[in-house]
Amino acid sequence: MLAVSLDARTEYKMGANVGAVDRALRIIAGLVILSLFFVVEGANRWWTLLGLVPLATGLVGWCPAYLPFGISTRKRSAL
Repeated sequence: MLAVSLDARTEYKMGANVGAVDRALRIIAGLVILSLFFVVEGANRWWTLLGLVPLATGLVGWCPAYLPFGISTRKRSAL
């Protein structure tokens, strides 16, 4: 696991922080937004490429926007 430190007091661990339901919703939303690329015309068409963000975070299972807030939708395994 890679650790990122933004300053001397804060350290963030870069592990999976996206749960199964969250991943599925991100993948579906990303694919829907990306599919609009073929429907939308003009300059607005390129905005649909933002669908790559939820698609990528869903496929990888890690969301960098969750790090500063300490959010994780992943279930903790019981030992």
